[in-house]
Amino acid sequence: MFRKVLIANRGEIAVRIIRACRELGIRTVAVFSEVDRNALHVRHADEAYCIGPAPARESYLRIDKILEAARRAGADAIHPGYGFLAERPDFAEACEEAGIVFIGPPPRAIGAMGDKATARKMARALGVPIVPGTDGGLSDEDLMEAARRIGFPILIKASAGGGGKGMRIVRSLEEMPDALAAARREAMAAFGDDDVYLEKLVEGARHVEIQILADQHGNVIHLGERECSIQRRHQKLIEESPSPIVDEEMRQRMGEVAVRIAQAIGYVNAGTVEFLVDKDRNFYFIEMNTRLQVEHPVTEMVTGVDIVKEQIRIARGRKLRYRQEDIRQTGWAIECRITAEDPFNNFMPSTGRIVTLAEPTGPGVRVDSGVYEGCGITPYYDSLIAKVITWGETRGEAILRMRRALEEFRIIGIQTIIPFHQAILNSTRFLAGHFDTKFVEERFSMDEETPPDLEEVAAIIATLVAHRRGQAATHVARRAGREINGWKWAGRWEQLRRSG
Repeated sequence: MFRKVLIANRGEIAVRIIRACRELGIRTVAVFSEVDRNALHVRHADEAYCIGPAPARESYLRIDKILEAARRAGADAIHPGYGFLAERPDFAEACEEAGIVFIGPPPRAIGAMGDKATARKMARALGVPIVPGTDGGLSDEDLMEAARRIGFPILIKASAGGGGKGMRIVRSLEEMPDALAAARREAMAAFGDDDVYLEKLVEGARHVEIQILADQHGNVIHLGERECSIQRRHQKLIEESPSPIVDEEMRQRMGEVAVRIAQAIGYVNAGTVEFLVDKDRNFYFIEMNTRLQVEHPVTEMVTGVDIVKEQIRIARGRKLRYRQEDIRQTGWAIECRITAEDPFNNFMPSTGRIVTLAEPTGPGVRVDSGVYEGCGITPYYDSLIAKVITWGETRGEAILRMRRALEEFRIIGIQTIIPFHQAILNSTRFLAGHFDTKFVEERFSMDEETPPDLEEVAAIIATLVAHRRGQAATHVARRAGREINGWKWAGRWEQLRRSG
């Protein structure tokens, strides 16, 4: 039984984990950088400790400072959330050596699957279909030679992490040197490891992933799939469950492959096995994320399984409460990531203070947020500030609820991505489920100009409305019949009162 859990993260995921702990009767410890002193997760936790300056490499990526905070607080366990140290086997090992439970997979599993290139090797050995590519640990010269052999276009990917960091599309050999240098720099900054590998780029592919849960007693189940194809620069923006292209037979096959991969490495806790699906609905293993995913709420909404609580129970040595036959997907869920970015200005990050905040509510609406009215948005971390999740009995109802939720969401003081989501939800291709991972970048634009005739109509309507409002403001209501001033009315009233 855990008495106290430290959350080695920030933002909305730290708040999410704190709430799960509170429901389980577990006290919580937050860590924060100097710039996050007044952050929402700090306010929600029972205790909080400063671990350094604003840059992540001096605070949230410092294993020694996080473990020191855990010792000072007397924490029994550490939950890493996602990002930062979540997929670092050395962090999981350091927790074990300090006698603190790491709420996540064992270090060997993180090492095997957290390294994407190693994961490809293992999948190949299991006979799981994979996208053609290379292993990790190759020099730039070796990667250049491999690129010639594989053929363009190709994808450069970071071995140590995900989330689109350290990833580049390359369409010619001439682009390779600059792309490799940029990918390695980004991977080093995000994960502390600049190793990269290559994959053949599958054109027109969709990104579908399977959520798994595994306990310490050998039980492994999957919770169905998530559709994650609405992306920009390999960063997921909208997710949904189930996927519009996955039927029950395909779900069963993908789920069995995901479970087989987890069993092969002795995986424990929550994880996600990711696949690319081509135009013919053939699926290929691409990687496994050995952590909680940003988009986990859509799975929770359709299955009723609280994944974060299950993570904590598994880490305490409990058996899974569910068997595979207990898992049923009911209805449809969609998630929109709310980021502090300006979709009308090439998604430039937006910083500042939130002066007004009104989050949506109502039937079938959930908001996982890391901000509050009056808090500041800084340039030091990921731009994700909240997630809006809606559920409906059908995909159409979930979309309608998401439209309503985004309309109700009010954030003043910073720019957000909400207009982008609203435009996507009005796209006929999205509504029909006809999209792939390149949809946003190649077949969608926020820069569509308003037709000139509509601009003229809008100007005329605005003029008429202003004219009517002006008339209303100057209109004086008149009584019927002969005009009598106020003094005469008052005098007559006084006479009636005295005579009565």
